[in-house]
Amino acid sequence: MTKQEFRELVQSHIVVLDGATGSNLQDKGMTMGVCPEQWILEHEEELIDLQVQYIKAGSEILYSPTFTCNRIKLEEYGLEDEIASMNERLVTLSKEAIKRANVTDRKVYIAGDITMTGRQLYPMGTLMFEDLVDMYKEQVSYLAMAGVDVIIIETMLSLQECRAAVLAVKETCDLPIMVTLTFNEDGRTLYGTSPETAVVVLQSLGVDAVGVNCSTGPDQMVPVIEKMKEYANIPIIAKPNAGLPELIDGKTIFNMGPEEFAHKTADLVKAGANLIGGCCGTTPEHMRCLVEEIKSLPVINPVGHSMRILTTERNHTEITLDGPFKIVGERINPTGKKDLQAALREEDYSLAVQMAEEQEELGASILDVNMGMNGIDELETMVNVIYELTRSIDLPLAIDSSYVEVIEAALRIYPGRALINSISLETKKVEQLIPIAKKYGAMFILLPLSDAGLPKNIEEKKSIINEVLDRALKAGMNKEDIIVDGLVTTIGANKDAALQTLETIRYCKEELGLATICGLSNISFGLPERQFVNSTFLAFAIREGLTMAISNPSQDLLVNTAFAADLLSNKQGADIRYIDQVSKHPLTISSDKKQEAAKKEESGSEKGQVFEDVLKGNQKQVVASVKQALEAGNTANEILDTMLIPAINQVGAYFEEKKYFLPQLIASAETMKAGIAYIKPMLKEGKQQESLGTIVIATVQGDIHDIGKNLVALMLENYGFEVIDLGKDVSNEVVIEKAKEYNADIIALSALMTTTMMEMREVVQLAKKEKLKAKVVIGGAVITQSFADEIGADGYSADAQEAVKLIKRLLSV
Repeated sequence: MTKQEFRELVQSHIVVLDGATGSNLQDKGMTMGVCPEQWILEHEEELIDLQVQYIKAGSEILYSPTFTCNRIKLEEYGLEDEIASMNERLVTLSKEAIKRANVTDRKVYIAGDITMTGRQLYPMGTLMFEDLVDMYKEQVSYLAMAGVDVIIIETMLSLQECRAAVLAVKETCDLPIMVTLTFNEDGRTLYGTSPETAVVVLQSLGVDAVGVNCSTGPDQMVPVIEKMKEYANIPIIAKPNAGLPELIDGKTIFNMGPEEFAHKTADLVKAGANLIGGCCGTTPEHMRCLVEEIKSLPVINPVGHSMRILTTERNHTEITLDGPFKIVGERINPTGKKDLQAALREEDYSLAVQMAEEQEELGASILDVNMGMNGIDELETMVNVIYELTRSIDLPLAIDSSYVEVIEAALRIYPGRALINSISLETKKVEQLIPIAKKYGAMFILLPLSDAGLPKNIEEKKSIINEVLDRALKAGMNKEDIIVDGLVTTIGANKDAALQTLETIRYCKEELGLATICGLSNISFGLPERQFVNSTFLAFAIREGLTMAISNPSQDLLVNTAFAADLLSNKQGADIRYIDQVSKHPLTISSDKKQEAAKKEESGSEKGQVFEDVLKGNQKQVVASVKQALEAGNTANEILDTMLIPAINQVGAYFEEKKYFLPQLIASAETMKAGIAYIKPMLKEGKQQESLGTIVIATVQGDIHDIGKNLVALMLENYGFEVIDLGKDVSNEVVIEKAKEYNADIIALSALMTTTMMEMREVVQLAKKEKLKAKVVIGGAVITQSFADEIGADGYSADAQEAVKLIKRLLSV
C-alpha cells in the first residue's frame, strides 16, 4: 500500500481494525511466561482462526502477530537468532488468514506490528537512541520483506521511543506509518506526554495516522481523542480495551460486552477517530457489533490546518501571529562567557542547565542552545547538553549552529519538535537543511542572507525570504513551519536600519502570513545606554507584528516593555500577563541585579544546594554539594534530615500535582541515591541508620517490564527501606523463597500485562499458605484497587510515590 492509497482508504470511510490478540490466545491455551510469538508459531491454527473471525466480522486491517518480535525482546527467551524467520512466518500466518476468509466485498491489509522494548532510553536508562533505531530497523526490514502493507507502532509509553521507531521505518521503507500511544487516566503517557504533544511531534515527523490504544475503555478515551483531533492534520486511531479488567471466579475478565463496547466506541468516531478497533478483552464479536454500530456514521476527516507549535517530550508551545509575544532565551551560548567555556571544556554541563532553569523562571518560552567555541567537539557537546536540558527543563529548544551536521545530530535525539536557528539562502544551508528540517519535523528560522552576504536593500531581503519560502514549500513544508529573522543591523551605521527591519516584519506578517523573530542588541551597537534603544525598538517591532525575540530574559526593562507592548496592542489576556510580570520582576538597575544574582549564587537556595540538586535531578553535582555542606559544618544526619529527605518529599508532591513526571522523578531519585551513598558511612548510630523494613520486590512471572518496579525500588531505598530486588519474570516460588530468606516485611509485585496479572493472586495464596508475616502490595499499569481487593492483596499503589506512603502505613513507620 502506498501512502496515497492509505490516505484514500481512510478518507473514504471509517476503517475497522482488528481486536485483541493476546487475551484471546490466552483463552485458547497460551500460558504465561512463554514467548507469545513462539507459542503462536507452535499453534498456528489458533492465530489463523482468530484472524479469520476478525475478517469475517468486518476488520479491514489485521495486526500481524509480531508485537514483541524484536531483538531485545527475543533475547529474553534466547530466540534472537531466529528473528528473521519468525517475523516472516508470523506475517505469513496473517496472509493465510486473509486467504481463508476469502472476503470479496473489500480488501484486507496487514499491518506489521511493532512495540516498545521494555528498556529505558538514555539518559534515564542505558539504551542509546541510535541503538534503538537500529533495533527497530532490523524488525521493520523483515516485516517489509514479508510483504506487510503498513507499519503499526503501538502501545507506546515513550514519545522518544515512538520517534526512534518512526525514523527506523522512514529510513528502511516507504510504507505508511501508524502510531498509537497508551495514556493513563490523567490523560498523559507514563512519561508525561500530552495527547496534543504526541500528535504535533508525530505528524511533523511524517506519520500517516496517530492515536491511542489499550489505555482504558472507550468512554474514558473520548477526551484524549478530542484533544488529538484539535491539533491533527492526519487521521486519528482509537483502539480501546473492553473496559477495565476484573477478577471473576479466579479469571481476568474485561467487563464490557460487545454491544456496550460498540455503542460506546461509536462515540470515539463521533469525536473524530478515523480508524477504529479493539484492544485487550475485545473479540471478533466485539468487532462485528462495532461494524454494525458505526456503518452509518460519517467520516470526520482531519481539518488539515497547520499551526506553529514547538514541543518538549511532554508539552507544547503554540506560536500565533497575534498571540502573546515570546522570548527566546539567548544565554546558553559560550561566546563571551568564560565560566561556561571552562565548564564545557571539562564536560561539565551543570552551568548550561542552571542557565536554562534561570531563563525558564524569568519567563522565556523557548531556549536557544549554541555550543560554538574552540577547544571542544561541538557536535558531541551539543548532543550531551541537549540530553541534560531535556531531562531538566520543559521548554522547547532552538538548535543554533553554523554546522549542518551539528544541527542534524541534535534534531535526531531531541525528544520533541525543535526550532532550527537558522536556514539562509546560502547554498550549503538551504540545500541541506531544508530536507533535514522536513525529515525531523522541525520548524526553522529563515535568515535572509545569501551567498553574496547581507541583502543590499529591502527589496533584496524580501526576494531572499520568498526564495527560501518557495523552496521549503516545494519540499513539503508549510509556511507555519517558518519564522523569519528580521535581520537587525546597526542604527549607528545605517540610519534606516530600524525602519527596514520594521518593514520586513510588517511584510512577513501582513503579506506572507509568516511569523517573525529578531535579535535586538545589534540595533544599538556603539551607542550609550543601549537598553533604552533596544526596548523602544522592541515596542515598535511588536506593534508591527514581531512574534518573538532572541534576548536575555533577565533584562527587566526589555521584557517588561514586551509585556507592556502586548497590553497596549490589546492582545487577549495581556493585561493579566503584564500585571503578573511586573509584580514578579519590577524594574531594577543592572548593577543591583548583578549583586542580587551574585548573592543568590553564593548562598544557594534557602534550603541549600543539596536540596536543589535533588529537586532538579543534578546527579553529577550532588556529591560535590554534599561535601560543601559537610565542610560548612552540617552533620551527615542533618544533611539527610533537612536536605535530602525534604527534597525527595517535595519531588513526590510535584509528581502528585503533575508538575513532575516519570523522567524528573527518576532523575531526582537517582540524585538522592548518590547523595545518600556518600554520607552513609558517616551517619550516626540511631534511627536513621536502621532499616525501616525489608521489602522483596519483583515483576511477576512471565512479565518482562520493569520500569515501574525499578522506580519503586529506588524510592523505597531512598526512604530507608532495605530492598531486595529480584528483577523481572520472577517465578512465584522464588518470590516466596526470598521472602522467607530475608524475613521480609513486604512483598511488592508489579505487572504491566493483563496476561500476567493473575500471577499476583498465586503469590498472595502462596504467602498465606506458608503463613508469611509479609504483607503483599501490588501495582502496575493494568492493576486496580478492585483487583487487589479481589485477590486478597494487602494494598495497591498507582505509582512509586504512593507505594512509599502505602508501605509506611502498612508497617506503621
